Amino acid sequence: MATPAAQPGLDLRVLVRDVPDFPKPGILFRDLTPLMRDPQGWQEVIRQLAEVCERLQPDLIVGIESRGFIVGTALATAVRLGFVPVRKPGKLPGAVTGVDYALEYGTDRLEIHSDALSEGQRVLVIDDLMATGGTAAACAELVAAAGGQLCGFGFVAELAALEGRRRLPEGQPVESLIIYS
Repeated sequence: MATPAAQPGLDLRVLVRDVPDFPKPGILFRDLTPLMRDPQGWQEVIRQLAEVCERLQPDLIVGIESRGFIVGTALATAVRLGFVPVRKPGKLPGAVTGVDYALEYGTDRLEIHSDALSEGQRVLVIDDLMATGGTAAACAELVAAAGGQLCGFGFVAELAALEGRRRLPEGQPVESLIIYS
């Protein structure tokens, strides 16, 4: 079966499903799974993110658990780079480097293998969606703690009204393919 070609100019937004009142009343959930299911749409996502890689020149792609794994591994494969997962606590075997970060109600933690990054390696952080930016900001902190050099962020979608960019390190490129205001 032939691989469908990407369609430059394809409106990715039409492939995202809006799910009202999920996961709780008053929330409008942006479901990216129909976009992932559409071969031409998905190829276009990876094509656009590959252009981000071309501009930023990362050495590695780091994906945030869990949907960042889907986007990040597809991108890393397409641009022939390695992929490094950032996980929730207790999911990685062996020595890890971790960072705790604040949530709206409580804290959480992200971890990476301690030997995953070489000193100064340029890292592009990838995730499916940026909302408040807290997890992406924590991932940036984790990349630095593990010896990497952050070169930017890439997201399939961004909820701009939540102002997540304000939490990310100043001066870092942030590329979102779909921006919801």
